[in-house]
Amino acid sequence: MNMQPATKPIRTTCPYCGVGCGVLATPLANGGLAIEGDPDHPANKGRLCVKGAALGETLGLRGRLLDPYIHGKRSSWDQALDLVAQRFSDAIAKHGPDSVAFYVSGQLLTEDYYVANKLMKGFIGSANIDTNSRLCMASSVAGHKRAFGSDTVPGLYEDLELADTVVLVGSNLAWCHPILYQRLAAARETRGTKVVVVDPRRTATCDIADLHLALNAGTDTVLFNLLLAEIARRGLIDHGFAANLDGMEDALAAAQATPLSSTGLPHADLTRFLDLWTASERVVTVYSQGINQSESGTDNVNAILNCHLATGRIGKPGMGPFSVTGQPNAMGGREVGGLANMLACHLDIDNPDHRDAVRGFWQAPRIAEKPGLKAVDMFRAVEEGRIKALWIMCTNPALSMPEADRVARAIKGCDFTVVSDIVAQTDTTRLADVLLPATGWAEKDGTVTNSERRVSRQRRALAAPGQARDDWRIMADVAKRMGWADAFDWTGPAQIFAEHAALSGVAGGLGSDFDISDYRATTAPEYDRMEPFLWPQSPSRQGGRFFGDGLFQTPSGRGRMVPIFPANRRPVDIAAPFTLNTGRVRDHWHSMTRTGRAARLSRHIAEPFLELHPRDAERLGLAPAGLAQVENEHGRAILRVLITDRAAPGHPFAPIHWTGETSSAGRVSSLVPGLTDPISGQPALKSAAVNISAFRAGCYGFAVSKSEINAAGDYLAIAKLPKGHQAELAWKEPPRDWIEEAAKLFGLDTTPMIMRDRHHGTVRLAFLQDGRLQAALFVSPGPVALSRSHIAEALDSDQTADILAGRPGGDRQDEGAVVCACLGIGANRIARFIATRKTATLNEIGAALGAGTNCGSCRPELKRMLARTAGAVDR
Repeated sequence: MNMQPATKPIRTTCPYCGVGCGVLATPLANGGLAIEGDPDHPANKGRLCVKGAALGETLGLRGRLLDPYIHGKRSSWDQALDLVAQRFSDAIAKHGPDSVAFYVSGQLLTEDYYVANKLMKGFIGSANIDTNSRLCMASSVAGHKRAFGSDTVPGLYEDLELADTVVLVGSNLAWCHPILYQRLAAARETRGTKVVVVDPRRTATCDIADLHLALNAGTDTVLFNLLLAEIARRGLIDHGFAANLDGMEDALAAAQATPLSSTGLPHADLTRFLDLWTASERVVTVYSQGINQSESGTDNVNAILNCHLATGRIGKPGMGPFSVTGQPNAMGGREVGGLANMLACHLDIDNPDHRDAVRGFWQAPRIAEKPGLKAVDMFRAVEEGRIKALWIMCTNPALSMPEADRVARAIKGCDFTVVSDIVAQTDTTRLADVLLPATGWAEKDGTVTNSERRVSRQRRALAAPGQARDDWRIMADVAKRMGWADAFDWTGPAQIFAEHAALSGVAGGLGSDFDISDYRATTAPEYDRMEPFLWPQSPSRQGGRFFGDGLFQTPSGRGRMVPIFPANRRPVDIAAPFTLNTGRVRDHWHSMTRTGRAARLSRHIAEPFLELHPRDAERLGLAPAGLAQVENEHGRAILRVLITDRAAPGHPFAPIHWTGETSSAGRVSSLVPGLTDPISGQPALKSAAVNISAFRAGCYGFAVSKSEINAAGDYLAIAKLPKGHQAELAWKEPPRDWIEEAAKLFGLDTTPMIMRDRHHGTVRLAFLQDGRLQAALFVSPGPVALSRSHIAEALDSDQTADILAGRPGGDRQDEGAVVCACLGIGANRIARFIATRKTATLNEIGAALGAGTNCGSCRPELKRMLARTAGAVDR
């Protein structure tokens, strides 16, 4: 039914990646939201990726945590908050402030983050507050501080459109930051911007690359040292700008001593890269998780920064290094001191003057005097019993942390664990003593900061469901019960933001670059009307770029070049000879608590997979669509095999999104060791040593059901459908009775239609009620081959005549696997269209079918389909 908007649009911000896209959310008469891109927001100018466009489909109360719980029993807010305050107070009294910890999230709003930081560092008196941003951007933070003296991104998004050359390093922009990818693709088309992708894996972003450097994993510092040495050899050092720098001589000496051989790049490709970078004054180097999530992540960052500093190509239109964040408010969290080694407003926890200033501003009883425990060390302290009380907010570390199984055991063994979340069942909530229901996107009010330092409002568009409360309010209520009522006596987020802005003015007076003190007197009505703005916003400075003037935030005011000595690559472990790369897929986000609710976002990729080079697959005896067992001393996963030369030999790829709720064995973080960068503390999430073998299934299955599907078999991966759910299954040994197995799977006690083919070993069952399909199970000795889209469409319909055939009958067309998730357009329809044209083009596909015309994320896949078709023109 078409629901008409009930009120005018509410301007808010997308809760996914760090691009920070503006969203128009219009409340509907049925209680939902209609979603559009905000044409007036500078980050996206009306564009949305498929995840953002589907936000309205992720709403609803299914699976929501709606009440507080104590030890699994529903409680009142007063009971829960009293217990949290008492247990934290008791631990502090008995064991000291460092016996408690907060683990928070880049998905919190800045106001929530501010309250958490104030409570832990200023009133509890410990710096044991860290964030899942430690897993995302900590190496960039550390690299910035070493070079600039502050955690400051120098440039702006528009630099991607002003540059002559853009280098993307460890960044699959097409899938992870689609709107920035679209802006870059448009610049390439309209003004000829050259694009270089540096990545061992051939990702979708390579679609617009003029050059793809598939270097050996872990050799980024070598590449940029070679570039720095070439800059010096060609006489391109900007000596006027270099007069503002320290460390040039040592950095050049390290670069010039770097051997050529270890990148594995052909000489011609390396030479072309050096030519492109050095010949382009306007060059932007974009980097993301492929750089940060490494044992040498900070050195990776500084190797990039060195090249821009040496040439003065920084902080000016169309030039500079650019860190793009993976979470919606990773930047905002850093601004309020959300990391264990920071104070609010870019002040230093090791600086006594900074500590005194923050303590005085807060009128706090104490202030943390040393850095706290970073994420990996924090959970080790939990495991060892040094942390007695732990509060986890808005994140799922039992899934996302390295050594996830070990982290889960640590959380379970903690004396007292609190989890604030919107979801009732996660890998982490199952381990908590107290669960506190929080508000989610569209129910919260506050601000976020995107990757270009732009602060935007996230506005409430829906009422809080059940007893859910805002995170800042939950923390403030606990603080009041711990004896600090006056310091946490806010009535709304506008007051918190104004306090944060006022503190930034104090920080600005101490020399901090983060100063938004123009907003220190913000009232609630002004907060409601707030437009997106770039920081800083202070009496002395308004927005803009940093460091192009040669002024830095170091005590001397000079920038620093850091000598980088590439680390020796780890020797191959015979017991675990593969290096597992992890990352994201196009249409899902983190642990799918939002995207997993939108059926169309699972139609592109519906289960965890292992992307494996053909040579590796042949050596291991793995066939396409089979199952692989991936394991090491830390954990085990079972993943669908995808054979492709996009992955380098010896370096398979697996996505991070699948949880204990959506798969039986898809939690890849359980395989990742707790190795961290020694400077940033960021885990090396992309270099787990693993062994791979075939998972020998006795039979495979595919199931659909109108209701939820129960756990069954030895392999299970569940995804949402428009009218129910689907599951991919496998059993080591076939069950003796398939009717009984199907009944357990679906929770049904009716007699199904059944078709057996003993020659081929297949079994197919369909459960009908009043002539409408309620559930179906298809079993085969090998991976099940059928039209999944046809089966999904038949669910809860009376179109059951050919259901057990597994394919549409008569003249009905099989849509095939979805390529364009925005419009639900499948590979078979696209392939049929291409086959009818001798010279099909992207534009013709878009005009005829619509594929690729909305968010554009599917355009790389469309181009690959064109390239595979004889006579097709790729343009």
